Parts: sequence; C-alpha cells; structure tokens
Amino acid sequence: MLTHSFNSIHLCFFLLLLVCGWSRTTCAPGEGWKIWQQQKPDHILQDQLFLHDNFPTDFLWATGTSAFQTEGAWEQDGKGISIWDNFTHSRFGGTADIASDSYLHWEEDVKALTFLGVKAYTFSLSWPRLFPDGSAQNKPNLPAVRHYNRLIDKLLENKIEPIVTLYHWDLPQVLQEQYGGWRNETLIELFEEYASFCFQMFGDKVKYWLTMHNPYLMAVQGYGTGIHAPGETGGDLSALKVAHNMIKAHAGAWHKYNTYFRPHQRGAVSIVLGSHWVEPQTPTEANVELCQKSMEAVLGWFANPIFGDGDYPLSLKSKHGTALPTFTEDEKLWVRNTADFFALSFGPKNLRLGRTLAEYGQSVTPDLRRVLIWIKLQYEDPLVLVAEAGWFSDASGTNKSSTFIVFFVAAIKFDGVHVIGYTAWSLLDGFEWDYGYDIRRGLFYIDFSEPKRNRRPKTSALYYREIIAQNGFPQDKTSPEIKGHFPCSFHWGIADPTLQVHFHPFSPQFTDPQLYMWNISGDGTLLPVPGVRLQTRPSQCTSYLAIRSHLHLFASTGASHYRFALNWSLILPKGDLSNVNTDVLRYYHCILSELTKMNLKAVVVLYYPSHSAPNWGLPAPLHASGGWLNYSTVEAFRDYASLCYKELGAWVQYWITINEPNRLIDVYNRGTDKHQAAHNLLLSHSKAWRLYEEKYSAQQRGLVSLALHADWAEPANPFLQSNTEAAQRFLVFELARFLDPLLGNKHKKQQDGTDYPNEIKTFLEQTGFQESPLPNFTEIEKNELKGAMGFIALNHFTTRLVSPYPSKQPRPAPNYNCRTLTDPTWVTSKQGQAMVPWGLRRVLNWVTQRYGRDLPIIVTASGIDDQAAVDDKFRQYYIKSYLQEALKAHHIDGVNIQGFYVWRLEDRQFPHFGLFTSASHQSKAKVSVSIYKDIITQRGFPESATIEMCQLNEQQEVCSVCVWMHQNKVMLVFAGFAVMAYVYFLSIISEIIYLNN
Repeated sequence: MLTHSFNSIHLCFFLLLLVCGWSRTTCAPGEGWKIWQQQKPDHILQDQLFLHDNFPTDFLWATGTSAFQTEGAWEQDGKGISIWDNFTHSRFGGTADIASDSYLHWEEDVKALTFLGVKAYTFSLSWPRLFPDGSAQNKPNLPAVRHYNRLIDKLLENKIEPIVTLYHWDLPQVLQEQYGGWRNETLIELFEEYASFCFQMFGDKVKYWLTMHNPYLMAVQGYGTGIHAPGETGGDLSALKVAHNMIKAHAGAWHKYNTYFRPHQRGAVSIVLGSHWVEPQTPTEANVELCQKSMEAVLGWFANPIFGDGDYPLSLKSKHGTALPTFTEDEKLWVRNTADFFALSFGPKNLRLGRTLAEYGQSVTPDLRRVLIWIKLQYEDPLVLVAEAGWFSDASGTNKSSTFIVFFVAAIKFDGVHVIGYTAWSLLDGFEWDYGYDIRRGLFYIDFSEPKRNRRPKTSALYYREIIAQNGFPQDKTSPEIKGHFPCSFHWGIADPTLQVHFHPFSPQFTDPQLYMWNISGDGTLLPVPGVRLQTRPSQCTSYLAIRSHLHLFASTGASHYRFALNWSLILPKGDLSNVNTDVLRYYHCILSELTKMNLKAVVVLYYPSHSAPNWGLPAPLHASGGWLNYSTVEAFRDYASLCYKELGAWVQYWITINEPNRLIDVYNRGTDKHQAAHNLLLSHSKAWRLYEEKYSAQQRGLVSLALHADWAEPANPFLQSNTEAAQRFLVFELARFLDPLLGNKHKKQQDGTDYPNEIKTFLEQTGFQESPLPNFTEIEKNELKGAMGFIALNHFTTRLVSPYPSKQPRPAPNYNCRTLTDPTWVTSKQGQAMVPWGLRRVLNWVTQRYGRDLPIIVTASGIDDQAAVDDKFRQYYIKSYLQEALKAHHIDGVNIQGFYVWRLEDRQFPHFGLFTSASHQSKAKVSVSIYKDIITQRGFPESATIEMCQLNEQQEVCSVCVWMHQNKVMLVFAGFAVMAYVYFLSIISEIIYLNN
C-alpha cells in the first residue's frame, strides 16, 4: 500500500541500492565500449514481436509532466515570469499562457492518473511560481505552496507516489536578467537554497526527488544555439560553462538533502540525464571508439562527473581543451556519487540532436535496450529509473511506448539491468517547447481550443493502462494465435517481379551442325570433323538450362503457385504486333510448360511497371507517345494481352493484367495526370478482361484480375476526427478508386459499380475545384468495367499511420491530402518497413465489407527485407505472423481468402527479400524456406502434428495421371518398345514350337 510513510516499495528500493546499486564488483568502470563488440540482440524474441513477460512486483509504473508545458496560469496567484514566458512572448509564435491549464485542472490530472493505474507521477515545481524573485531567502508565494501541497496530498490519497523535479527549464526571468542565468556561478547557491526549501516544505511526503531534467538540452539549446529559452547563442563556450554550473548546483542540492534531510525523510535524490543511441555500421575498433565518444559527448558529459570518477570524460577534454571548465580535486570528490539512482531521459529531442553528432558510418537509433546496457557497463550497474520515455509522429499526436517497454523486459531478463521504473511521457498533450503545439506527446488528448481543456484518453493511454494492470506483457488474450487449416484450394505461392529471359546457359545438343572427334591427341579436346554437316532441329525447352534449375528451386519450397511477370517491351519492342519477338514468347512458353510438367500453377502478370526501369516497363514507342496519358496505350495493351492469351493461355489459370496501378500513378506529379493515368489503366484492364471472357475463357478456363498495392492505414491520432477521415480517404484513393468502378460498393448500395467512389468526388469538390478533375466513363466503358474481376488480388506489406497534411505545408493538388508516417516504436526492417501483422487482417476485412465475399481474395505478394544471409529471423516471424492473421481473417471473420504469395524467391545480389540467396551465392535456402514449407505441409496451424489430407476430385486424379505420364514419357516409350519386342519374341517362339510339332 502506497502511503507517505517508508513502505515496502521504498524498502526494496534502498535494499537494491545497497546490494547492487553501489557494488563495485559487477562491472569494471568505463566499459561501455564493449557493447558494440557484443552481438546486437534480436528484435524477434521467442517467436514474438514483443517479449511477453512480467516486471518485478515493485516496479514503478509512472507518467510525467513539466510545469511550464502544462500548468498555464502564467501570471495568476502571484507567479513570477520564467525565461520561457519571456522567450515565447518575445520571440516565439505561440505561448504556454494556458497550455493544458493544469494549475486550475490539477484534480482532472489526478483522475487521469487513477484511470491509468500508475504507481507514480513525475511532475516539476515551478521555481518562479514558488519564488517570483528567484530567491528562496525571501518569503515563498503561499498560493503556490498550497497548490503543490494539495496536489501531493491528493496523489498520496490515491496511492500514487510523487516523483518531484525541482527544475525543468523554467528559470525565473529575474535571475536571467540579474545574473545572466546559468552562466553565473551565483545560481549554484541560489539553487541549493531553493532545493533546501522544497525538501523542507514537501520532503516529509516526497520520497523521490529529481534536481534537474535533462541539463544537456538546457545548456546546448538554451545557451549554445538559442533554440530554447533564454535564447542565447554563446556556442560551445557558453554551453560548457552552463553545464559546469548545473552539475555543481545539482551536487550542492544532493549534499543538502544528504546532510540535513535524508536522516529523517529517508528519500532518494538524482538528476535526469538525456541520451541518444548510436550504432556503427561496422564494429571496427575505430568506429567503436567514435561511438563511445558520441555517447560521452552527450550522456557522459554529465554522467561521468556524477556516476564516474568526478570529472569529465577524456574525450571531452581532448575535444574542447581549455574551453572546458575544470573541477578541483576537492570538487571531484564533492560531485562524485551525488545520485542515488540513475534517472534517464530517452526521447525524440535527444535523438534528433544526436544525429547532428553522428560521424560517417554511424546511425542514431531509438534503441533503449542498448542504452540501458551501456549505462550498466559504463557506470558500474546502477539502479535505473527511466524518467522520460515516449514518442510522437510529427503532427500526428501518436504516442506509443509499447516497444520501449518491451526493451525493459529484455534488459531486465536477459541483460541484468536493474530498471526500477518507467515514466511514459507525457500524461497530457502540452506545449512542446520549440515545437509549440504542432506535435503531441500526451497519453491524454487536449483540445487547446476548448476552454475546459478536457482530458480524453488516447489508445496509447488505454494500452498503457492494460500494461500497468498486467504488470507487463502476458500473452495477448485479445488476439490469441488460433489453430486451423486453410482451404484445400488455397494458393501457397511465391511472387517474383518480371522474369528475366536467360537464353544462356544453353545446351547445344541437336542445334550444333558440327560433328566432333574426341580425345584424339589424348588431351580430352573436341576436334570438328572437316566437311561434315549434320541435320539440326530448333532449340527445345530443355535446352534452356536456367529454366529447370530456377523452377526446381521454386518447387523445393513446397509452394503450389508461382507468380511472375512477362516483359511487355521485350515481347513487343515497338509496342504493336508489327514486331513480335517469338524467341521471348517461346522462352515463356517453356517456363509455363515446365511448370505444368511439375504439376505447379502459374499466375502471370502481363504488365509489371518498374520505376527503376526505363519507360516504366512500357515499350519505348508507347512511352514516347505519352504512355498512360494517351488512350492509344489502352488499345496497344489490349492487343498485347490478346497475343499473350493466344500464345500462352493454355498453361495459365490466373492472369493479372497490371501490377499495382495505384503505385504506377505516383510517377506523375500533377494531380490531373494521376487521374488520367488511373483512368486509362482501368480501361486497359477492363478491355483485357472482356477480351479473355469473350474469346478465351470457355476454352482456357482461367481467371483475370489486376493487383493493387494494399497497405493498411491507421489514423495517426485516433482521437482526431481529421486523422480518422484521412485514413479512410487514403484507403478509398488507394483501393476503391480502382475497385469501385469494377465491383461497386456493397456497403453503400447506391453505387452500381460503374463509376469512381462518391467519397473521392465529394472530397475533390470540397478542396475547391468547381468541376471534378476525374475523367468520365462512357456508357460503353461502364459496361466493360462492370464486374471485370475474376478475383481480388492484393499486395500487402505493411501498415502506415495516416494524418492530413499540416495546413501550413504545401502539397500537390488535386490529391487526397494525406501524409503517411511510421510509428518509430514499431519493429522495422533495415529498409524501414514496419512489421505489423494485424494490418493484413484489417485490410482484408475492409475489402470484404466494401465488396462482399463473392470473389476470392488472394494476397499476391507479401514479404519483408532481411539482411541475414541464412537465419532470417525477421522473415521467419513475418511469414508465421502474417499467415496467422490471414487464418484469423478466414476462420473468425469469414473473409474469402484463397491464397498467400511470399515475395520473393531469390535475392538479386545481397540479402534482401529472397527466400534463397542470389545465384552468385549458390542460391542457398534460408531458414524461412523450411518455416514456409512446414506451414504449407500442414496447410496452416493445425491442433496437432496430424496432417489433414485434401480429397482430390476425379478431374484432379486424371490430371495427375496425365502429368505423371508426361513426366515419364521417355520411360513409357522405352517400356512400350520393350513390351512390343517381348510380344514379338513370344510370337516367334510360338511359331517355332508350332512348326516343330
């Protein structure tokens, strides 16, 4: 039970302090550099994105705010002016005069804290509110004293431990004007006096004190660059002096507490230090040294004097020389060990500043676990309280700390770091310093236009509340892994881009007219026989050696369907039927016939646009004549499709006319060009689809579709209607723009499937266009479009956060006014692709709700890049978790999903998306191949190891026999001759016997 007495939590805290916090034997001092020589821990732990485990029972779950950012009431009840009041009023576009209005609505803040269930609340005292003239030798401002006493009492009444910060950047303006602020050593004594007053006034009820919050930012941005208050631009010289005085002021406050208050108050005092994290691209000795210097330049600047040897790191002394102030030997002893635990701030501002310090070959990343390990190694395994952690996506207000919290579980469980608490920053949206109100970091949303400043919990607040209630991450009961099979007709596929035509290596058998003599000279050489010419035949499919090896590689995965694209510009170099490259067509015919022999199915893409290829994958003459802005390309595509259906259709059951037309239109800068290109792409698809239905479907019995890039969209801030609308608008422009004209909208029955979505038309009209910039379909075109889909093909890779463009930011028009973001706390690949399995299930449901269940949905491409050469854990988890979500969509939601294709078969050169290494690396199978193959073999995730066999229908049985006969035709012919010879031999023997008788 939390009270203001010395309870069990405090007892555990101080026992830990004695046992492990000050142990000098756990780690040798100053060994932080060793972390870059250790193998970086995997993001994927125990086959889960999050390590599901619990925290210690006495773990301090907290959230926090600072006075200036949230209190408001900037001149009420006798409060003095702070340097931030002066700075925002004189130089800044906005002020914190009201902000979140916590001075008046502090009880609502406590209610928000009780809603979360936190054990502690970090808040700062306003120095100018308590002492308007800055001096604690004078009388305090009694309304301020009453306010903070009421707040502390209310917290304790609700069993919430107050963690009180003495100074969070809001220095009294009078001290800045009179002394020059922290540049003057006078402030050391003034701060000690202010701290002593606070200890005396509130210390009987406060057991955790933080003297200052992130002095690094105060020194660098307040006095060095002038980005923060007081706005001085004194450069490094000024910042170094300010930091020196702040370290001494902190030490003085700690000694005051230690000498005069600790014996009877029995609390703990520390200072919050901010940090970034940096990784070398290659852990060479020189790169490791640079990374160590980078950490010492930020965290070590303040931590080394306090937690180390009492002095600055040698790297700082070498860098700054005589500009760096010095500690006397007595001062070193006086400063050293003046913190009872290590309080860490790990937020976006330090990360951004850290990027300016990164050297060539280094990357700054938000890897909190690595920072915690570095602190353990560098400063002899102290107790650590994370006093600020949280994130935001610019202009979105998203604040998700889940991955950061998971880092704690791993740091505690696997790395032995003694983390005692976590502070999710911040409780409320507030004034975010030099960003003003442009970004939001609160767990609770504040509408700054509302006079009452109501506190509304965001999804992050609900999530944090659940974590606190469960004291960590037990197994997620809201969406457990399910057991079950996919349908027998399910496509287990692999998707590739345009398949390269490899005429070489090539077997010369039967195609070389020359007769050779071998080994005449004894050296094993072949010598042509002069004057002899043999009859040849055209090349056979078996002559193309690359085809068989490539397809056998595919077959080894256990997949049943292979998706690849034809090269339009190779087949029709001039873009029309006047010049058909029959050799290329024959090559594709060989691939398809070989697949058929292997009883494997082909899914063929007619047009695969490529941003990297010249002409976007179009034949050069078509591109030169305007490409997809010219209607002639529509007619040319229809002719091209007809050729492919005629020449290759006998071996193809599934056709995709165009791959990702919604990505292709991004190459056009003007909004009207995007609309025209999309229009012509839709017409091209519909004409190709109608052609197949009318001319080829009856005989070939295939299905035709087009494939859309289908990432899921989440509102960046779900508590803002504008963000929710932006996410829906993103999906409508990305998917419904192409699907509604073909399938209609079953969710809104007013559309019959012959036009663009009403949402797009309405939005474009509201953006100021007198007439819709969308082209119109003729009646003939509407008839061609209606129902022109054999199945719904979606390429899904990730989930994006979506918000409207900020009003001040220019954007192209007409467009859908959306910006996409990625939550920095999501697990991401090397290329920045977020792994969000649940997004697949959501996009499948969105499509089903809008278009019904009549047509099957096939995920025709899905994958992630993984830099591992063999043990690609990222991809292994991706395949399992995304297929789990597909199974949930099928079994729980009733989605008619009929296939899943992993992207892609083979790397081009270096480890990337491939299930196999590149051909130059011997096409070796990665571990994900066996994972995928096991899932295919079991048809999903069955209850037991028993495999449920699918019943083959009669047609499949006959087809299987035919395929076996086709595969073994040479043996069958030989056996036939053998049988005939045997019968002939028997007849002769019978005749001889008959004549002898």
